[in-house]
This record gives sequence, structure tokens and C-alpha cells, in this order.
Amino acid sequence: MPRIAIVSAMAEELGRLHEHLDPGAQCERHGGRDFWVGRLHGREVVMVLSRIGKVAAATTATLLIAHFEVSAIVFTGAAGGIGLDVQVGDVVLARSLLQHDMDASPLFPRFEVPLYGTDRFATDAALSAAVAAAAQAALAPDAPHTDDGLGPALAALAAARASAGLPPHQPRLHQGLVLSGDCFVSSRSQCDQLLSWHPDALAVEMEGAALAQVCADFGLPFAVLRTISDRADDQAHVDFPRFIAETASRYTLAIVSRLLDSTA
Repeated sequence: MPRIAIVSAMAEELGRLHEHLDPGAQCERHGGRDFWVGRLHGREVVMVLSRIGKVAAATTATLLIAHFEVSAIVFTGAAGGIGLDVQVGDVVLARSLLQHDMDASPLFPRFEVPLYGTDRFATDAALSAAVAAAAQAALAPDAPHTDDGLGPALAALAAARASAGLPPHQPRLHQGLVLSGDCFVSSRSQCDQLLSWHPDALAVEMEGAALAQVCADFGLPFAVLRTISDRADDQAHVDFPRFIAETASRYTLAIVSRLLDSTA
């Protein structure tokens, strides 16, 4: 059976999913990273922490392709929301990714990756559709509160919104453009600048577009799924480490579990 890779930048993002690996999973170390190879929900998988940033993500993707013969890569973790309707606790599924800090002008147009003739890399349509279906099932208001359900995560999110004086919000799935760059976006001015360049952008993070470029080089299907931890501006209301531990990690468990069940 084809092996799928599951990748996150931070240990907290992947921790709950890692706990569900079947006994007997083996660890292989390459390039300073621990790759856990085993079975999860009936599927052959390899899990790894890429570490943070574009170079780290590209290195990890290359190692997965070179050493593990994976059939696809799913990158999951947190991101900052910048799209108008994207709220904390929502999920963004990338349909394309762009490096917002790429600038080889005047030799090439700003944002275009030199010698590729494009600034955007599309995710795999079939894999992304499967991830979208898994996310919608996990986020459904009547989703069962099983071990891989989102009940505790949604309760923590509701409490955080209430303490910040924010109204209740039912998390939703958004699909579209995700921006990546080697800087942490945390101000309104940064968000406004990004949106002036890319008004259709939904979220900003630090790894996805680099992974996308490597996968494009090797013709490997991939998907990028992000839980929105904050609004990537001065008005962020959620404590990031706590959000990752209590909410984003549970989103990863619930959505990836459903994805693997549907493709086993």
C-alpha cells in the first residue's frame, strides 16, 4: 500500500497524532530529523517534524522523497489568518501557495520563482479534495466526540473567545491561497501589505510554499492544511503555545484520522 507522509513544523502540532501510531513503529534518522515509520488507521505512514521555515520544510520534503518513497505529503499545523472571513479556529486548506518574500526583480517579476515561470504552486486536486472532506466531517456541528473528535478543542476555543470578549463562532473550512515566508507576521501593517499584493490570500505561514516547490520538482502529490491560531495582526487574542496544545493538535488528529480512514 502506498505510504503517505504527515509533516508538521512543531512537535506540539503532531504530538497527539503521533501517540496513535500502531505499536512497532520504527524511527529512522536522516538529516538531523526523526522519521517515524509505521501504521496509522490502517495506512502506512511516515511522520516527521520539519522544523520551522522554508529551508527546513524543503529539506524535509527532499528527505522524504529520497529515503521513504512516499506517495504523497500532507503538511498540517497552525497559521495566521489574513483573509477577511478567516477566524481563529477556522481551517484553511491551500489550493495554491506563494512565497511572499520571494523577490528576484528586476531579473524576474516580484514573487515569481526564478526559472519556474510562476509565483504559485497548486496543491494536488484529488488529495486536497479528500482532505477537505475530512475537515468538513471533523468540523460538522454534529460530529461525534470520539477520541479523535474536536469536542475538547472547540470547548477550549469557545472559552478563549469568551474571555477575549469575542462572540461564539462555529469553525469553518476555507480553501484558496496560502502565503509562506521566512518571517513571523504579527502586525496589522504586515497583513495590510500582504493583502495589497495578494488580495485573495487566506492565511500566512512559514513552510508550505517551499514544500510545494519541492513536490512540484518531483511530481509528488501534496496538501497543506492549517488551523488558524490568530489573525496575524496586533489584535491576536489567543495564547499561541496553549492554542497549539489544546486546539491545533486536536484538529490535526481529527482531520488526518478521517483522511486516513477514507483512503485506507
